[in-house]
Amino acid sequence: MALVNTNIKIDCALKQESQELFESFGLSLSSAINMFLRQSVREQAIPFRVGAPIPNSETIKAIEDARKGIGLSRGFASIDELMEDLNADD
Repeated sequence: MALVNTNIKIDCALKQESQELFESFGLSLSSAINMFLRQSVREQAIPFRVGAPIPNSETIKAIEDARKGIGLSRGFASIDELMEDLNADD
């Protein structure tokens, strides 16, 4: 397979951020672009995003609260007990 050089124009800050991201995955910018192109050709479409989803601040707080046991309901021994609690007037 013969390799060719290709020039693309991208924002300087985007290039820097992209390089840092891909390096954290153990990839060079060139490798990441090649992955994108190969996947695009394979799927005949723009491929799905590869990476961990970034939760928003509300979700992060909910995760932290759950880990600390904040805002969780108590346990129930039966469905009847759960339904009684759900239907109770607070």
